[in-house]
Amino acid sequence: MNVIETNNLTKSYGKSRGIVDISFSVKEGEIFGFIGPNGSGKSTTIRILLSLIYPTSGSANIFGKDVVAYGSEIKKEIGYLPSEVFYYANMKVIELLKYSASFYKKDCSKRINYLAEIMHLDLNKKIDDLSFGNKKKVGIVQGLLHEPKLIILDEPTSGLDPLMQQKFFDLLKEENKKGATILFSSHILSEVQKLCDRVAIIKEGKIIKLENISALKENNYKRFRIETLSKIDKNHFNIMGVNKLEIKENRVKFIFKGNINIIIKKISFIEISNIWIDEPDLEEIFMHHYSKEA
Repeated sequence: MNVIETNNLTKSYGKSRGIVDISFSVKEGEIFGFIGPNGSGKSTTIRILLSLIYPTSGSANIFGKDVVAYGSEIKKEIGYLPSEVFYYANMKVIELLKYSASFYKKDCSKRINYLAEIMHLDLNKKIDDLSFGNKKKVGIVQGLLHEPKLIILDEPTSGLDPLMQQKFFDLLKEENKKGATILFSSHILSEVQKLCDRVAIIKEGKIIKLENISALKENNYKRFRIETLSKIDKNHFNIMGVNKLEIKENRVKFIFKGNINIIIKKISFIEISNIWIDEPDLEEIFMHHYSKEA
């Protein structure tokens, strides 16, 4: 079953760019990555899913229901963390969280205390006295306090220190094991790499790639670093599948996509002193996709 389905989702802002023909689906129990630089259309897509804004054309369904027609009903089962959080400054953290919980008509007290302990959040502090990072923790607790079936995260880790980021990731994995589906939007590719099963790459309002993380990282791409015994001809590796080629005297570096036997045969024609072959990280692959599209 698909928890999220979008079909040719488009939002136009006149001369300003929105999103164009966005189509993807997120399966139940999946952690799905939605990546692209700031301004690429991630937040616009998420706001449509949350029925905060309406599409110009196309459609989006959550739990099999249209987000425009059933927006208020769907939201009861969604936990949302926006990229920036704003709160009533004169409220205490616990007051704000109890107020949020009241919308779900169930007792969330134990859950609030449990989440606050994990995130090292002082419930008795005033919102106005919190740092940006601690306000982000409030947003995390607020988004998860009602144990939602779908968690939508928009640039969720900004403001969190590395230790809190790891605690947050562990918490998300725990929620996922319990059955929650997660849409994780970010421009920080290492985060997506750690968490997600599949990923959609969005550029200038359009999805340019939709693939399993494992396929993106392992099946198609290898990073080569080679040291040769003598200076190398810059045209030697000018073949299909070689990307991001860098040659400095007797050192060669590139990413290869394709039949690995072809590149190994090419390497066999030169005398090498050392070679390293490993998997590029998602960031390198991501930038390759962007440069290729450009």
